[in-house]
Amino acid sequence: MSDFDFDLFVIGAGSGGVRASRIAASLGAQVAVAEERYFGGTCVNVGCVPKKLYSYAAHYRDDLEDSRRFGWSSQDLGFDWGTLKANKDKEINRLNGIYKSILDNNGVTVFEDRARMLGPNLVQVGDAQFSARYVLLAVGGWPYIPEYTGSEHAITSNEVFEMEQLPSSMVVVGGGYIAVEFASIFSRLGVDTTLLYRGERLLRGFDADVRDLISSEMGDHARLILSDDVEHVVKENNSLRIHLKSGLEIEAETLLSATGRVPLTQDLGLENTAVKLDERGAVCVNEEFQTAEPSIYAVGDVIDRVALTPVALAEGQWLAGKLFGSPARDVSYHNIATAVFCHPNVATCGYSEEKALEAGLEIDVYVARFKQLKHRLSGREEYSLFKLIVEQSSDRVIGAHIVAPDAGELMQGIAVAMTAGATKAQFDATIGIHPTLAEEFVTMREKRVSRET
Repeated sequence: MSDFDFDLFVIGAGSGGVRASRIAASLGAQVAVAEERYFGGTCVNVGCVPKKLYSYAAHYRDDLEDSRRFGWSSQDLGFDWGTLKANKDKEINRLNGIYKSILDNNGVTVFEDRARMLGPNLVQVGDAQFSARYVLLAVGGWPYIPEYTGSEHAITSNEVFEMEQLPSSMVVVGGGYIAVEFASIFSRLGVDTTLLYRGERLLRGFDADVRDLISSEMGDHARLILSDDVEHVVKENNSLRIHLKSGLEIEAETLLSATGRVPLTQDLGLENTAVKLDERGAVCVNEEFQTAEPSIYAVGDVIDRVALTPVALAEGQWLAGKLFGSPARDVSYHNIATAVFCHPNVATCGYSEEKALEAGLEIDVYVARFKQLKHRLSGREEYSLFKLIVEQSSDRVIGAHIVAPDAGELMQGIAVAMTAGATKAQFDATIGIHPTLAEEFVTMREKRVSRET
């Protein structure tokens, strides 16, 4: 008999928390989960899934316009926001139910309430207290809005998905993937959209060629203001007057702050434990996701390591196996593929050219920038980019980058090849599928001089 009420108490029923709960319960552990907000976490409710649904909606505008030069007649490009939101809500509710049923079907005790730590092995939920052999913090992150006069008038990616009406105009602040995605979406849905970023190029941390192309493409559909930022905001009737540090003023109905996310570690009672936080508020963990308090672990966005849903799933699964059975293979943060669902899409895996050079690697660089066959007829001035980074000593492909429609779908297969250690010679020996965008990966022969030289 256990000396605790539960073997594992999980705080947070997002991707990492639900995966850890399910695996632990399947291995015979008595598991409880506390979730105060919604099942499925950020990804299902206010992140990946609804964002991708809105991205699909936005892509239809391009498709309908492109179809005309292929012989289709589309007179009415009317769009109804209410229909999209209602159908999005229906799908999210369905997914909420699936996440809840995963827990129920595995015998996990569920508390739909806030949980706080009272000690290393003691959790308070509402008025009740429960002891646990292990506690897992899987509470995720939360949007961050910088402080300035009038910042209370800004909304975040959370509130975007609850808007009942589509605004006539919007200023999106930020240059990361969330900002770029929403600027792409709303500009296609008929909103007068401005994207404001304090840096010189969008998508900091991505390969420079990708950043250059996306910064150029975004400027074709939204008003792009770089190297500037919000000074203060004044609300005037039903509109906002946004004053920039450069002296420029913009009037818009909605101000969307997409300026990053921070770990959601406030008011968890961590002061009652030895758990340590870093300067951003993220939970500090070791290689086995254990905090400075031996009984408390953390996975997912709250550790601010790699804030991606599949990573949280892998971390939660590994940890549950480690605590209650035999762990799966170690979680690798190498060659993690990711996508940005802007227009056109971006996908990347492995080293950027800049990171490879910073690491002191000797590399060959292959780049193809072109207009895809579809747009030779559609007339759209949209370019695609394919790029490979190859380590000279081994001939292994250590970086791949795509700017193109459905880039994420293309990159998943490339990521498998890279994980398997594929070489450039093996890419070259692969016969392409013609005519496709993807064949560019196996037809690039001409090296480009790297930026360092």
